[in-house]
Amino acid sequence: MNWLKSNDVLGSVNRGNAIESGLCTLCRADCQGKCETWMSSLRGREMLYPRDFGMVTAGSGNTTHLGVSYNSLRIQGLNYGALGSVDTEQDLLFTDVGLETSFGAKETTKCRVPFMTGALGSTFIAAKYWDSFAVGCALVGAPIVVGENVVGVDRESVLANGRITKAPELERRINTYMRYYDGYGAIIVQMNVEDTRNGVAEYLAEKYGDKVIIELKWGQGAKNIGGEIEVSSLDYALFLKQRGYLVDPDPEKPEVQEGYKRGAIKHFARHSRLGYTNLSTYEQVHDEFMNSVKYLRELGFKRISLKTGSYGMEALAMAIKFASEAELDLLTMDGSGGGTGMSPWNMMESWGVPSILLHAKAHEYASRLAARGKRVVDMSFAGGFTKGSTIFKALAMGAPYTKLICMGRAMMIPGFLGSNIEGALFPDRRERLSGNWEKLPASVAAYGSSPEEIFTSYQDVEKKVGKDEMAHLPLGAVAIWCLVDKLSAEIQQLLCGARKFSLNEITRSDIASGNRETERETGIKFITDMMDDTAKKIIDM
Repeated sequence: MNWLKSNDVLGSVNRGNAIESGLCTLCRADCQGKCETWMSSLRGREMLYPRDFGMVTAGSGNTTHLGVSYNSLRIQGLNYGALGSVDTEQDLLFTDVGLETSFGAKETTKCRVPFMTGALGSTFIAAKYWDSFAVGCALVGAPIVVGENVVGVDRESVLANGRITKAPELERRINTYMRYYDGYGAIIVQMNVEDTRNGVAEYLAEKYGDKVIIELKWGQGAKNIGGEIEVSSLDYALFLKQRGYLVDPDPEKPEVQEGYKRGAIKHFARHSRLGYTNLSTYEQVHDEFMNSVKYLRELGFKRISLKTGSYGMEALAMAIKFASEAELDLLTMDGSGGGTGMSPWNMMESWGVPSILLHAKAHEYASRLAARGKRVVDMSFAGGFTKGSTIFKALAMGAPYTKLICMGRAMMIPGFLGSNIEGALFPDRRERLSGNWEKLPASVAAYGSSPEEIFTSYQDVEKKVGKDEMAHLPLGAVAIWCLVDKLSAEIQQLLCGARKFSLNEITRSDIASGNRETERETGIKFITDMMDDTAKKIIDM
């Protein structure tokens, strides 16, 4: 299926090839617009409506659903009733819909909105724009994940006797979020095989205690290999090799050093080890996992989560069963939706279970576990989410187990955009912010020449933090607020149409399959079969 690059109704245009999520295949930090997510990071809920009101009419072409994807699900509406924590004695508005959610086994973590970031780890793009990501998520009350390998690649970190004793980059990331944390959201720190070897859990336990959630990791994002980054410095490559990573090509080989010197070799890729390579049975993995969780609890972590990718059905069942049995607080399951910079391209295109199939099976297995009287771990679905409509569909797909939707690239775009705008408006900040523009492009200048004019939610953020504090906020954080404003309003409108005024009222009956193949694969009824029996009873009365 080919996705349209432009939407004339919204005035949005993709720079590159569009994919199902609405993002370009390749999302650039220096992009000058104007995909829907990019525009929403400026204009917030304004992007929910057709442009040029009073001069236009608008029609949808989304009436034919091909294949099995989230696009092939339709959102249902009802014309009477109201469910949720509202006063049903009065007329209600979509703004009455509550979006707060929470997750946790014994310790409850509250969130103002039902989405979170994906893992923003050791990739340099995550480090460069972290302030925007962290401050923005803290302000809107959304969890953010510090990804794997942050300590291992930090050249300022110190290891003594194989254990980390100093981790300035990890501390920067945590402290930036905690500065604006107000009780909603969470800072989640991911831990892969390398982090375990380096003693990251022990370091976090001593430094932060239960202020952070520790997250175990199976695979690299949605893929099954260890995480990677690319470096262009021979010295840095040697540093990573000394830290115990696989570095390709090997920077210690004389012929590789000679190739680098002559300019034939310009980059080195760093890879992490695979987990569980010494195990060969389900029982061994189960015992190893349970022992790891037990050890983390002994260190003092009250909240523990698990992130897994688009492995097959056995690994999916193991993730759900183990996480539920160990009373973990959250399980994130990531379909093959994308990556943040260094995921092998053909692997991303061809490996793993696509999001909708992975998530449909997750619901099936969770329901099977619940039918046996077992508690099911709270879930987060990830893999190609950018729009409120798709977030709604995913929440309904996994209901009642899914509490959050995890977004990676979509939540990074406002960080890029805000930094570029701030760097253009204030050149003295450009280098520090990793801004890519010397002046505002026409796509931004059309809205004004100051932050107050460009960002529709600027005044909302100012009301929350105060005028004096605005001088310390990165504009990327304001852009995240704008995007979250748009997504929140869209989800509220869709929930309102379904007569659900609290997020926890959402069910699978709020979505329908647009074709029979999607019905077969997801267990979601075909659209004209939904409430068909009730309809016929009304006709026959």
